[in-house]
Amino acid sequence: MIFHPARMGQHNKRALVRQLQKAGVASRATLARSLGMSQPTAGKIVDELLAEKILEEVEVLENNGASRLGRPGRQLQLNRSRAGFLGIRLGVVETDLAELPLGAADDSLWKLTFPSAQANGNSAEVWEKSLRAAFKKLSAKKFLGVILSAPGIVDEAQNKVVFSPNLHWTESADLPAIVGRVCNAPVLVVQEERAMALGHHFNHPGDEDFLLVDFGTGVGGAVIVGGKPFVSPLPINGELGHTLALGNHRRCGCGAVGCVETLVSRRGLLESFSAANPKLKKDWATLQNFISANGIEPWLAQSLDAAAVAIAGALNVLGLRRVIITGSLTELSSSVLAHLSRSVQNGAMWARFGKVECVGAPRCRAAGMVAIGVDRLVVPDLPD
Repeated sequence: MIFHPARMGQHNKRALVRQLQKAGVASRATLARSLGMSQPTAGKIVDELLAEKILEEVEVLENNGASRLGRPGRQLQLNRSRAGFLGIRLGVVETDLAELPLGAADDSLWKLTFPSAQANGNSAEVWEKSLRAAFKKLSAKKFLGVILSAPGIVDEAQNKVVFSPNLHWTESADLPAIVGRVCNAPVLVVQEERAMALGHHFNHPGDEDFLLVDFGTGVGGAVIVGGKPFVSPLPINGELGHTLALGNHRRCGCGAVGCVETLVSRRGLLESFSAANPKLKKDWATLQNFISANGIEPWLAQSLDAAAVAIAGALNVLGLRRVIITGSLTELSSSVLAHLSRSVQNGAMWARFGKVECVGAPRCRAAGMVAIGVDRLVVPDLPD
């Protein structure tokens, strides 16, 4: 096998950046040693990345916060001093914008918000106008790229939304072209749960194999195996919310009747709660307080059990034993997650022989979006 020098150089650059993503902060010598590179090779790559402002140097402090005596120690980290990417979180109800640094991104950075759709008129056209107005309010105007997370079925290779049950206008909209007219930078369209799964792995590198299931406006999932996202032949995976639940007659935004997400999405839970308790106010705070005071009512147990069937089925097919639950279910009483966990274990084959875990976690969308941007725009892999 012949290795082209340019490909080898890019391979080394990718390896160094990935190592620094894991380590957070490291010296040139440490990076060279951990990657098996010569110090001159590692130093050359570091100098290139510093010149491109991908990396930055930071002063090493002692444990008491004081600088070291003599010449200060200098270490490296991914640039946290400026925005690297523009993050766009395209949600069913609202769109949020954030300026995302390469070295530190969390979900507190979403600052600007505007509606995602319009009841009347051309939603794509109105969305572009709103995006343009929001963009003017950003501190930074130049970015290495734009990372746009979207719900539904997203063909990331083709950079487009194929099908969005809850946001149909995005299916015919050329999102990269729209965003490109506002921000002159490369645009990546990514599936929202996949971004959250990558973000969870980035923040918890010890979690290398798991199914992430997010509950919110809909219900979706993403799979990480061996620290990498599961790739299927078709641009569709993790659509757990569109598993049919027997006895469920609610119509879903996808066009089918009986989808699980009509029961356990935020809206679905409120509808079931209101039907069982018509005299109570139909809002999320009331539902939270009611469950905390009264526990799991039959309607809620049935909805959670339906979701557990879909989750356990996915675990049995994929051969996984760890489930990360994010979104609206984690905002309810701990008894909700406990009931879902027991129900998943009842249906998961591995629970007969070993341990199956369901744990709640915060959404880490921003971190995942940055990880995707770094991988595909900052240090992209060269074709063979």
